[in-house]
Amino acid sequence: MVGNQASTMTTDRLEAWTPRALSVLRIMTGLLFLEHGTQKLLGFPPSEHSFPALFSLMGLQGILELVGGFLILIGLFTRPVAFILAGNMAVAYFMAHAPKGFFPTLNGGQLAILFCFVFLYLAVAGGGQWSVDTQIARRRSIA
Repeated sequence: MVGNQASTMTTDRLEAWTPRALSVLRIMTGLLFLEHGTQKLLGFPPSEHSFPALFSLMGLQGILELVGGFLILIGLFTRPVAFILAGNMAVAYFMAHAPKGFFPTLNGGQLAILFCFVFLYLAVAGGGQWSVDTQIARRRSIA
């Protein structure tokens, strides 16, 4: 009985951190995704794939990564942006990686799949405690 009670107390303490952990996941995902956009559109960090034509498929991808990554980073319009980015990553996987083979480890698609499912989770869960969305909701509830 005492062991079970201690386990419940530990679980309660960890669950109290869930909204913050969600925010940390969102922030890191946004930063990593944003970096892909800065690489494509701004040439930083340097890559041989920098500066695609803005109205090409890679240019559109760079815009989605840059703008979407920034919005995810700050937690503004988290749910709709994450939903769009999840679909974007699914399309990217099936267009760029799946034709190279079935296994994501071999076709290089692990990151696209991981981004897809993290964005899908954020579309359902929202931005977490430390997001602009939450701050806006708090101000609206006070007013």
